[in-house]
Amino acid sequence: MDSDDTITAEVCNEADIGDGELCEVMVAGHPVLLVRNKKEFSALGSRCPHYGAPLSKGVLRGHRLRCPWHGACFNIKTGDIEEYPSLDCLPCFKVTVEQGKVFVTAKKKDLESSVRVKNTSKRCLLNPNTALLLGGGVAALVCAETLRQEGFTGRIIMATKEKHAPYDKSRLIKEMTMKAEDLYLRKPEFLSARDIELWTEKEAVSVDFQKQKVHFKDGSSQKYNQLLIATGSHSSSLKVPGADLQNVCHLQTPEDSSKILELAAGRNVVVVGASFIGMEAAAFLSDKAAAVSVVEKDEFPFQKTLGPQVGGVCMKMLQNNGVKFYTKTELCELKGKDGKVTEAIIASGKKLPADVVVLGIGVLPSSEFLKGTSIARDSSGAILVDLCMQTNIPNVFAAGDVVSFPVALLDGERSSIHHQQVAEAHGSIAALNMLKKQKQLHTVPFFWTTMLGKSIHYTGCGKGFTDTVVKGSLEQQKFLNFYIRDGFVTAAASLNCDPMVSLIAEVLYSGKQISKEEAE
Repeated sequence: MDSDDTITAEVCNEADIGDGELCEVMVAGHPVLLVRNKKEFSALGSRCPHYGAPLSKGVLRGHRLRCPWHGACFNIKTGDIEEYPSLDCLPCFKVTVEQGKVFVTAKKKDLESSVRVKNTSKRCLLNPNTALLLGGGVAALVCAETLRQEGFTGRIIMATKEKHAPYDKSRLIKEMTMKAEDLYLRKPEFLSARDIELWTEKEAVSVDFQKQKVHFKDGSSQKYNQLLIATGSHSSSLKVPGADLQNVCHLQTPEDSSKILELAAGRNVVVVGASFIGMEAAAFLSDKAAAVSVVEKDEFPFQKTLGPQVGGVCMKMLQNNGVKFYTKTELCELKGKDGKVTEAIIASGKKLPADVVVLGIGVLPSSEFLKGTSIARDSSGAILVDLCMQTNIPNVFAAGDVVSFPVALLDGERSSIHHQQVAEAHGSIAALNMLKKQKQLHTVPFFWTTMLGKSIHYTGCGKGFTDTVVKGSLEQQKFLNFYIRDGFVTAAASLNCDPMVSLIAEVLYSGKQISKEEAE
């Protein structure tokens, strides 16, 4: 059978699927998602293009279907992506109903993949405009792709100090054995086919906003008509004696990940900071290193983000896997021999054997190259943007970890949110506003952390929460935790309760408030 051949298959009776139901059916041996909404049927690819989650377990609200795992949303009429982190859309298939029977018609090649890449324009040399995107992460990538999807025919340049094409940073720690190329979100060939220039190992060192020109570390410069600053964040530096010893490692690039994995095998690892980076690294290395110790100044991991209860569950998970925790204390000094770290000394004076030290002590916005310019930044260095991702300088936008933006769930208070999905949403909105589409950001943050094969899903923005409501059992690691601020839910986290967090994300997205009483 040729891949262009069209197949029509009877998949069920009309009465088999009720209004609002999602059902996986088979067409020529391939799974297809059948959706019934207000008596109308739609058929789409059955797996989320992001990580392959079964969309039949997702959440349907109107024409919007949300993935149960990581919150990507798709329009059931078109298959188009409406919320990240997926970069791609779903294929759509024709549905007909005859004499109470439901038929799906599709091309064989479309059934074989649950991914549909959006059509894009290409560069036209008659268009003199240049969109220069600083950064090689998801914010810059989505901005570049959105510009092309929306018909921009000018020049697009992505300039990054990294060696690589844009890669999935969320998997860098969760799966440290993966090669850099296997983490790529888009291959260089994909970008070049869409006339998106990728300049690697090209670090911006200054911007002349008046002349609309960026200067790079290698001495070159580039003019722009529209500029996106999406340079991300970098690890905070460790300020203790011995911090400059060898084998004291940040975890930011595929090279860092490979180096830590190699150094840690059968050796003593000390992780400084029970952050998401620190905890995921400790979990991954727990069965590869001789010993893993975590040093954390708070009583529990993730205390300010997920709270002590969820943090306590995560801590117990790792303790059961042999990880030792030293909490409510700080690292005071690192000692070494022949220039290499050998031990970590904590506030109590206790000495922890340390062949490798992994730092998970937080990040800072990578905006040092903007010092002395007129661009507005906050005290941490984060670039201030509005809901159009516009800075205070005309034709200059910013997105991702490097920005502080108004967050609806914080009543418009500005915050920096370092999640992949948020960075992608920023990149898309920046592109639309570069094209004068006047589109404002409307998204609900969604992220996940995975340790020892278990994923905690989180949606919303719980910053400043004062109370929590727990449903289910923390001890049995099957729970839904609501975060309350001023009497209302601003965020939720769950373990083994899919698709509850996706459902809550949709409620928050709709603007409906959930009171503490309703959560209880």
